[in-house]
Amino acid sequence: MSELLYAYAVIRDPAAGVPPGLHGVAGAPVHLVRHAGLAAVVGPVPAGEYEEGALRGRLEDLAWLEETARAHQRVVAALAGAGSVLPLRLATVHRDEDGTRRMLAAGRERFAVALERLDGRAEWGVKIYARPPRAAAPASAPASGREYLRRRQQEQRSRDGARRLAAEACRRVHRQLAARAQDTRLHRPQDGRLTGRPEPNLLNAAYLVPRSDGASFAALVGELAAAELEVTTELTGPWAPYSFVAEPAGEDPG
Repeated sequence: MSELLYAYAVIRDPAAGVPPGLHGVAGAPVHLVRHAGLAAVVGPVPAGEYEEGALRGRLEDLAWLEETARAHQRVVAALAGAGSVLPLRLATVHRDEDGTRRMLAAGRERFAVALERLDGRAEWGVKIYARPPRAAAPASAPASGREYLRRRQQEQRSRDGARRLAAEACRRVHRQLAARAQDTRLHRPQDGRLTGRPEPNLLNAAYLVPRSDGASFAALVGELAAAELEVTTELTGPWAPYSFVAEPAGEDPG
């Protein structure tokens, strides 16, 4: 069966190689492709699934995409436990090891600078949601059309006020977290179809934090979540610094 090389990440060339027993996409073992002090972590994948035409269709298959993303993340997480790592974008593939070496050669200076900048640091993700509006006490039927309109106006003012308070709380949380982080990235708030939550996503942010400060950063998130009653806060991490790496373009396997 014809195969391509799936590239997961770029690391400094380690004398010890990759963690033993590490497998990635399609259950394939990973290995290193080395060049000038850098190494790409790669593994074989079936060309029939990962060549350009087939891959375009696969990326529309949510089940396949989730399975691939989990395998990709598993490899990157194992690497991050051993040192600085630059994750590559999902489904970066090359025809052979020479193609991978060309990627390393083209980005060598940029990769080296990024590895130095991100060494000893991790990414933490924070999402903030507006709390659902409090349910109003049951009221008697309006006595007139005017009374009905008055109640509707009051309800709208109450919703507007709740949204304003939630937005202010969100800004306060972000300011304090950004002050404790070395860098931040603000991503587009997620649609409810992705979050699975009815309340709106107000903040979808990533914070770059020294690994040695990870516990205190997580504790600060917990303190702010408890203090800001107009919003709910969700913390994930620590992750490899996906949001803080400029992703190199993959080579066209065709």
